[in-house]
Amino acid sequence: MFKAIKVRLYPNKTQRSLIDQTLGCCRFIYNWGLEKRITDYNNGIKTGYSQTCKMLTELKYTDEFAFLRQADAVALQESLRNLDRSYINFFEKRAKYPHFKSKHNHRQSYRTSNSHNTIRIKNKHIKLPKMGFVKIRQTVKNAKILYVTVEKLSSDKYFAVLTVKFEPKPRPNKGGQIGIDLGIKHYYADSNGNVVENPKNLKQSLKQLVRAQRSLSRKEKYSQNFEKQRKCVATIYEKVFNRRNDFLQKLSSMLISENKVICIEDLKPANMIKNRHLAREISDVAWGTFRRMLEYKSSWYGNKLVVIPTFYPSSQLCSHCDFKNPDVKNLAVREWTCSQCGIEHDRDHNAGINILKYGLQMLAVS
Repeated sequence: MFKAIKVRLYPNKTQRSLIDQTLGCCRFIYNWGLEKRITDYNNGIKTGYSQTCKMLTELKYTDEFAFLRQADAVALQESLRNLDRSYINFFEKRAKYPHFKSKHNHRQSYRTSNSHNTIRIKNKHIKLPKMGFVKIRQTVKNAKILYVTVEKLSSDKYFAVLTVKFEPKPRPNKGGQIGIDLGIKHYYADSNGNVVENPKNLKQSLKQLVRAQRSLSRKEKYSQNFEKQRKCVATIYEKVFNRRNDFLQKLSSMLISENKVICIEDLKPANMIKNRHLAREISDVAWGTFRRMLEYKSSWYGNKLVVIPTFYPSSQLCSHCDFKNPDVKNLAVREWTCSQCGIEHDRDHNAGINILKYGLQMLAVS
């Protein structure tokens, strides 16, 4: 298997300039390739990765585009591969039509491969093409590096994401079985009666963010003061992201270490955020990211993750007698009593039990 390891880069002034130049060249080649493919399509000519890659070689040796020779050649080719992948995703209806990239995007990145084993880590430094050894915050031992993605965030921080080979080994766990009902008021309630509170990471910084964005809106666009304030806003967003990511990583690791079987709902956050009253809260809880973490950690360490269908009425069913109470569709109903067996239910805890029961049935059938 493969996994990504993210490390902080501390380039010197010359290396920062080289990274920024490479980012600009990769963005230029992506936009050039997109424009070329659009023009050829309108003229009835079929153009793909191989054709644009051949044109790139010729383009680099013209006087007008001689600056491209100063950038990493592999990174330029990877930009064209990214463009080709964008077209594939569009034709397979996984994404919208590719659009031109802007230098004002919040995240700039380029990818390069380690096909000739030129990228290596030595004494808290990583050797990158065209840049030599760049200082990093932590070292990575015994890692077979396949690809490196160099990122520049809006806060002007640099990172390297290393794609490495990884041989996961099953980890011992407590052998538990759990059903999880995700929510907004509480992050989740499970079948064991536990409740994890929603940290509301964005809400913690919302007042500070509003003040910073209000100040940004008063600055002259792209002036020096505008750039300073833009970095301030980007830093606040970055802290929100880091707090959220730390919470989700710790929570998912805890569930993996305690349970052999984990059952969750197949939620559709992209559809749910269309509700303008809940869009901010649903985006902040990041259910999709949490599910992805559970998926890859389960595959690494030998756990079973069961995803039950979206429209299974977990909140409406009595976990004792399976009586369906349609009144519970109202989200304001937090507790209810079953009219058949008379058992009192907490809405979220009852849903967690039903999710676990249905997940175990699915597991038995498969």
